[in-house]
Amino acid sequence: MPPHRIAFYQPGHFHAALTLRNANPRLANDIHVYAGESPERDAFTGLIKHFSKRSEQPTQWQLHLHNGPDLQERLIADGHVDAVILAGQNHTKLETIDRFTQAGLHVLADKPWLTDSRQLPFLDRVTTGPQLAMDIMTIRHSIIARLCHQVVDTPALFGGFIDTGADPAVDIGSVHHIYKMVNGRPLKRPPWYYDIEVQGDGMVDVQSHMAEQAQWWVLGDAVGDFERDAVLDSARRWTTPVPPDLFQDSTGLSAYPEAIRPWVQEGVQHYACNGEIRYRLRGIRVRQTTEWRAREPEGGGDLHSVTLRGRQVSVIVRQGPETGYQAELHLEPVAGVDVEPMLKNAIGQWQDRFPGLSVAPSDLGFRLVIPPGLDHGHESHFPLVLDTFLDHLDQGEWPESLRARIRMRYTLLARAREMALGQ
Repeated sequence: MPPHRIAFYQPGHFHAALTLRNANPRLANDIHVYAGESPERDAFTGLIKHFSKRSEQPTQWQLHLHNGPDLQERLIADGHVDAVILAGQNHTKLETIDRFTQAGLHVLADKPWLTDSRQLPFLDRVTTGPQLAMDIMTIRHSIIARLCHQVVDTPALFGGFIDTGADPAVDIGSVHHIYKMVNGRPLKRPPWYYDIEVQGDGMVDVQSHMAEQAQWWVLGDAVGDFERDAVLDSARRWTTPVPPDLFQDSTGLSAYPEAIRPWVQEGVQHYACNGEIRYRLRGIRVRQTTEWRAREPEGGGDLHSVTLRGRQVSVIVRQGPETGYQAELHLEPVAGVDVEPMLKNAIGQWQDRFPGLSVAPSDLGFRLVIPPGLDHGHESHFPLVLDTFLDHLDQGEWPESLRARIRMRYTLLARAREMALGQ
């Protein structure tokens, strides 16, 4: 089978370059980049060149830059590629995916695919046509998320979700940082990142990952449908202040651009990047909460928390200063339930998927001890997503469950945003 030929269209987010973090024998080394001259394009090409110059496992990508007007049309007409990767501005992303898939190209696109419900008409078409359209969802490659799913998918241990009392059965939270390090360097964000009309707000961005997690844990790989399987209960969003010094440090610009001035009050931008969504997924209550803080703590990073409440044990993910900013996975038995024999048996059965996994006591009950080497960090997951995309292309068929999950999660987020804004 000849190698796949890919192009990047207007790569405005560092996730684009991370898909090429590793060499990939199924891809042609010639990578076409259709993008106007901009700091974002420079950042993309700079990161790709960094991968080629590193001492360990350097890549050999050859970049071909295409500039000028009508870049979408030129990409299609040139015929250099059979697939396109998108990671940049989000307000026109679904329309762009639709344009490329209608032209016969497959698309791998970063989240989120939409910023509001006006783009929903494109969603149905791009997930029902003959070309593959897939979003960059890294969560299924996270060792913590995989283990959470493994516990939930082991009925003798988890016992199924229990949804009684005040707390939801699925509770997912995250804290991200506006100023952060990526690949060992301070991340420079494009100024449009702070325009919620372009980037999206706290109801659609990180929430897309959380919706994918909830779908995976509750539905597995079953075909889901928003109208049939989901009921929205509440949604709210709030702001994080981005003072001028933080804006300058994260973008390199000394002043707010005109596009975001509507959100500037008394000299400080108030960025609507936080959100909470509560809903029921096949009757199971879910809460998703995402929060953005100003600066990444030294030695720290993004923070994630999960609680999955089962009839026999709850799955709890901790990550913060108390864990050295490393995610820990704990199991808290329900009162009166002796899960230790079932847990030891399960650990033995999981060794083929999680070699070296062990269990230790914790203040909650038990902690799953993950050996080094099972996960190489978030940035390593992007090439794995690309591999999954190429797997589907090689097989020539697109799982309906994949298409259905994409339709379901973006419909959920668009409707939640409407609810949060009282529309």
